[in-house]
Amino acid sequence: MVAGKVLVSVTSIILVVGVVIGTIVYVNRYHGVKGEQDLSPHMKAVTQMCSPTDYKEACVKSLSSANNTDPKELFKAAIMATAEAVKKSLNISDSIVVDATKEPRIKMAVDDCKDLMDFAVQELQASFSSVGDSQMHTMQDRVADLKNWFSAVISYQQSCLDGFDDPTKTESNQSHPVKDQLSNGMLDASQLTSNVLAIVDGLATILEKFNLKFNMPSSNRRLLEADGYPSWFSGADRKLLAKVDNRGIKPNVVVAKDGSGQFKTIGAALAAYPKNLRGRYIIYVKAGIYDEYITIDKKTMNVFMYGDGPRKTIVTGSKSYSKGFGTMQTATFSAVGEGFMAKSMGFQNTAGPQGHQAVALRVQSDRSVFFNCRIDGHQDSLYYHAHRQFYRNCVISGTIDFIFGYGAAVIQNSLIILRRPMDNQFNTVTADGRAERHLATGLVIHNCRIVPEQKLTSDRFKIPSYLGRPWKEYSRTVIMESTIGDAIKPEGWFPWAGNFALDTLYYAEYANRGPGARLDRRVRWKGFRGAIPRSEALQFTVDAFIQGNQWIRGSGVPMLAGLKR
Repeated sequence: MVAGKVLVSVTSIILVVGVVIGTIVYVNRYHGVKGEQDLSPHMKAVTQMCSPTDYKEACVKSLSSANNTDPKELFKAAIMATAEAVKKSLNISDSIVVDATKEPRIKMAVDDCKDLMDFAVQELQASFSSVGDSQMHTMQDRVADLKNWFSAVISYQQSCLDGFDDPTKTESNQSHPVKDQLSNGMLDASQLTSNVLAIVDGLATILEKFNLKFNMPSSNRRLLEADGYPSWFSGADRKLLAKVDNRGIKPNVVVAKDGSGQFKTIGAALAAYPKNLRGRYIIYVKAGIYDEYITIDKKTMNVFMYGDGPRKTIVTGSKSYSKGFGTMQTATFSAVGEGFMAKSMGFQNTAGPQGHQAVALRVQSDRSVFFNCRIDGHQDSLYYHAHRQFYRNCVISGTIDFIFGYGAAVIQNSLIILRRPMDNQFNTVTADGRAERHLATGLVIHNCRIVPEQKLTSDRFKIPSYLGRPWKEYSRTVIMESTIGDAIKPEGWFPWAGNFALDTLYYAEYANRGPGARLDRRVRWKGFRGAIPRSEALQFTVDAFIQGNQWIRGSGVPMLAGLKR
């Protein structure tokens, strides 16, 4: 060993000892072992605000200069500190960009990261405004929205980094150098985002420390709408979805390949989205196969798009990882703008199983609804990227991880079809990307049917098929009151790589039926809850999980009210 590498200066030793002693004193003060009475009012308020966080040192540091004891102002300071950290992560160094240009797919991933971090800043600004408009003791009504926004920020951070992974090497521990550089640059942002989410999660306890309490919602506040639709739906939206057919709907524009509408392409109809729009922008897409890549961007909100049926009006594409595209860029159709609704439409990616990642539909739109739609692909067909989403009476098909994402999605009364993969592949229905324990995200499959396609029927015992595997550490998936066919192996769930996430994931089943629903041979992972009680399953109904509603029978669209059993 070289002597120069062993010698450490006395100054360095003193500095290290001083840091350790300072840390011990802070921890003792923070936990009340001794010296808490010596804290200034400001630092006492800071430690109370940071009490539920996982990254307390980062939390305290971010609030130490706030110079305020008001919990609302401290909360706002925490959000602003997070936004500033995200903005810094946007400033990708020139060297990273130069290196990225040498690899087209990596450059594409870097560009995606810039867009995603920009989305993250917007979400944080929205949450800052929401807190600024509220009083802390009346924040109860804002908690769900705040958790949704902060969860989306973490989703963007995760998907940014995941864009550098090679999906053909899911068990490899090696990552691209650019990913490592970005990950290091995003460390402050990811920790601070986790902290603000934890603060929201523990807000009631925090307010008690400040001698404040939540005001409960008034007794006459209707949490469930009388007609069974989500509370965010207007009366006009209810009528749009309630119609048995599409006659009587008055669209703003009509798209038709034969020229019988105002536009021949969906893209052209979206380009005509009016400025300062109030209400819905309704697009009727006549029967036809539309070979175009569509993005409903952030500024294009409240779009309602309907077709002549999911097998008649089809948006198609074939971009895939094997053709050099990153996951986000493979999507045939991307819904980003808030409040997107689709009815009687088909979305597909025809890259085939050999294409690897090939998304048919990517959804980032908050409070989005898909009714009587079809999403067809192989690997990664439906990407529930971020925010709250609801799918009803849909058909979703694929092979590997074909329902995956980071958002909060409920799929109800739908047909989920396992397709035949390549001979050396297996099927996994889901791959949820919940990466933090405080995230208000996950996937719920409710009152659906999970069955193999006809091509797979004869080989269903040769091709291993599972309900899902944990993409991230706190992956959360619940399947309830659904029919599970015999193509699903008795163990039900499949590991991602070794023991990764098996202790921390949340997988649960409730009142399922069919030959694939037996639980006696299911996996024995610590995180697998098995058959959960009804009281626990109720947490994953539409109203409880995505603040929508427990859609009830008797509405224009036949909806399941709560749990059947």
